[in-house]
Parts: sequence; structure tokens; C-alpha cells
Amino acid sequence: MKKNVIVSLADANYFPLLDELIDSIKRFKESSGVAICILDAGLTKEQKEKLSNKVDEIKSAEWDIDVPTSKVKGKEWLKSQVSRAFLPKYFPDYEKYLWIDCDAWVNDWNCLELYFKACNNGKLGITQTIGPGYKITSKVNWLIGKLAIIKSQNFKHAVKSNIGYDKARKLAFAPHINIGVFSLEKNSKGWSSWQNNLSKTLKAGNIFGSEGLAINMSVYIDDLETEFLPLNCNWIASNLLPKYDEEQKTFVEPFLPNYKIGIIHLAAGIWKDGRDMRLDKSVEIEIETLKNKKVYKSLRFNN
Repeated sequence: MKKNVIVSLADANYFPLLDELIDSIKRFKESSGVAICILDAGLTKEQKEKLSNKVDEIKSAEWDIDVPTSKVKGKEWLKSQVSRAFLPKYFPDYEKYLWIDCDAWVNDWNCLELYFKACNNGKLGITQTIGPGYKITSKVNWLIGKLAIIKSQNFKHAVKSNIGYDKARKLAFAPHINIGVFSLEKNSKGWSSWQNNLSKTLKAGNIFGSEGLAINMSVYIDDLETEFLPLNCNWIASNLLPKYDEEQKTFVEPFLPNYKIGIIHLAAGIWKDGRDMRLDKSVEIEIETLKNKKVYKSLRFNN
């Protein structure tokens, strides 16, 4: 019986990305010892049939916390903002859970090993979106002199979700935590902390982003014990483009010592001429190589 599981979710539109994520995992021989499970948020019958030959389980995502229909507006993929906080309910037969958003893919297996190790003893394994090369971590609108309006992602979401200004201030300049890749043990207290905070954020705030705000609350307000992994374990390309190592044929961090990127995450999309690389694999952008050349490449997985 496999003890560790990788879980993701997609609807029909994001199926190609999900399929690539699975292929990026299964190309490593180590993947034979790890289960892959999928939450279905609107996949077609044909897509599920294709997936069934590649993964261990597929289950329909649910609204595990009641959300007004007016907020859903037919966007069933928004279940990802709720169901990922309840993974042991969907797939109870595993000891450790590693979530990877379907618009991400695995470039280095060592990164996955770090996530599974990071969640030992009930810890949350996760990455903060801050590192070398990040020039802005929080936005503010300056008014007069020292007066400013805070525009950080955590603060905006916290205020809109009516969790109270005392808690919102604690989150205002805390390094944002991206929930697109994380690990937790089955019996971790992290699940209940996250679920309780998610119930609060969903009451007043938008569905999208609610689960991210909730996990930031768990870490920075509830003091959930957390193992913070390096940025290359969840490299959000829209924040900072990687470089390309032509000799090793792989993406690496853009600054010395140019560590190999473990997971490339296309959150928020990579846009060119009004086209999003997540939905159009033909989109290529200019990337700098380690030899200071310019090449045009897609950041999508290409086996």
C-alpha cells in the first residue's frame, strides 16, 4: 500500500495542464512508490477515462463548506478553493498528502522528497513567495508623508473577508504563502486550523483566494508549525522568470548559484499578445540562458 499521495484538481478547460503535470511526475522512476489522486471539478467522461489509466483514484470535488450559489455562478472549478483543505476526507488511505496545482509541473523529483519530509510531525510544508530577485513584496498607496494605504494581497483579502483589523494587520506585511503546492500529514492539526479559518473567510470574502488567506491565517495568526521550503520548490514564473541551462536542458533560478527549479508554477498565467500560456501551449517567451543568450521557450511541460 502506498503511504504518500500527490493530489491535484482540474476542470475540462485545464485538463491538458493536469495531464502534463501527471506526465511530469510519472517520468521519474521514484513515482512508482507514490499514489496520484485527482479531484474532478468538471472533467469530461473522455478525460476521466484517459486519466484512469494513469492515476490511482478520481473523485468528484464537493463544496465541503456551504457557499452561496450567487458566489459560485457556475464556476465549479472554484471547489479547488475549498476541497483541498479536506484531502483526507476524499482519500483517507494515505499518511502524507502533497497538493500540486494543475498549472504546475515537476522538474526535479528531489523537490517532492523535500515536501514529504517537510510535513513530518504534523508540520505544514510550504513555500513563501519571496526570495532573491523579488523587488516588491507588498504594495502600498502613499498619501501624504508617512501615511499610506496598504495594498498587500494578504491585507486586501483579510479586510474584504471581515476577519477583523487586528488579524488583518498581522498579515499585512507577512510574506505571502502560496497554497498551490503544500504538504500535510493525515493527522496534522493543520487541517482543522485551515478548515476553521476557511469557514470564516468564505462568509464575507470571495471564493477565489479564500483558501490562501485561510492558510496564511493558520501560519501567521494560529502559529501552525511550518517548514518553509526554498523558492525553487514552488517557482511562480509570473513573479520571476527562470533562466535556462542549455547544457543540462533544464530551467534554473536566475541568480547564482542557479539551483535547478523543482516545481514550475504558472499561477496567474504567462501572457504574450493577449494569450495565456496555460491555455495556449504555442505561446513562447524570451528566456535568458546561463550563457547570456536569449532563447524563446514555453514554460509548459514538454516530455
